Amino acid sequence: MTADNDVELIQKVRDAHAKLRKEIGKIIIGQDKVVDELLMAIFCRSHALLMGVPGLAKTLMVSTLAQALELGFKRIQFTPDLMPSDITGSEVIQDDPATRQRMFKFLPGPIFANIVLADEINRTPPKTQAALLEAMQERKCSIGGVDHPMKDPFFVLATQNPIEQEGTYPLPEAQLDRFLFLIKVDYPTDEEEEQIMRLGTSDNKQKVSPVLNAEDIIGLQHVVRRVPVSDKVFQFAKRITRMSRPGTPDGADFATKWLTWGAGPRASMNLILAAKAHAVLRGSNHVSGDDVVAVATPILRHRLILNFSAQSDGITVDEVIRKLVRAAAAKVEA
Repeated sequence: MTADNDVELIQKVRDAHAKLRKEIGKIIIGQDKVVDELLMAIFCRSHALLMGVPGLAKTLMVSTLAQALELGFKRIQFTPDLMPSDITGSEVIQDDPATRQRMFKFLPGPIFANIVLADEINRTPPKTQAALLEAMQERKCSIGGVDHPMKDPFFVLATQNPIEQEGTYPLPEAQLDRFLFLIKVDYPTDEEEEQIMRLGTSDNKQKVSPVLNAEDIIGLQHVVRRVPVSDKVFQFAKRITRMSRPGTPDGADFATKWLTWGAGPRASMNLILAAKAHAVLRGSNHVSGDDVVAVATPILRHRLILNFSAQSDGITVDEVIRKLVRAAAAKVEA
């Protein structure tokens, strides 16, 4: 693939991005930033965790995005009694009408879709969570000793409800690290809420037209990885994560004061990869420091663990990330 072809494809993404916003906007009012972060996760061939209170149209947003991308969509409602086989599928015994012999046949579960919504993932026990996380990491499920590959592209969007903690099984930090982004879905603005009320109570049903397909997305995932990154941008991204590690030689003083744990090397790689996707979405064929800044918060907010001192000082993880970005920028410029 030549550089000229990549430039053409990046221009195609920019045009498609505008069309996607228009198509998704027929159903979803506002939330442009959330949609962009979902698209970046897909173009990075990764997954995202969505945090928001009930009623913010998270499920509708994902199903609408699947229609606009012409991808298969499945929703799994996570409950305490959900079993791993309810996600992955299982083998059943069937009679062969020709030979009259019994044989096992694999019946795939809902995980075998392009876009999978794991709704309220923290409501199911760790054993069931692990079945989903294995598919996310390995992109295959092993059933009866046979590996069954996931469809390509494959993207898991998991949701967590931040206001209900009773009867939940929060994801351990090591498993949270598997998600590229932790995306926060906020309340709509006054004007957006009125539009939502009018649209949701009318009989006018909008239809979403596909803008990209699976083949386009797979090609764009390769384009994203080929976007060049300068040494200075690599240093900037590396400095952000290294300064987040409390008690280390590179750790910032405020990180030692407010954090129990910092970001690992996977965060460093994801900062660069997501910055590449952000650059492609805005139609650029190179990555700037601004692209790293744009993705730093959703990349790091589930990887930094606040300590009691931060909580007593009223410091949020997003505030720590902003301080890290400013400190890293000053260090690189020095």
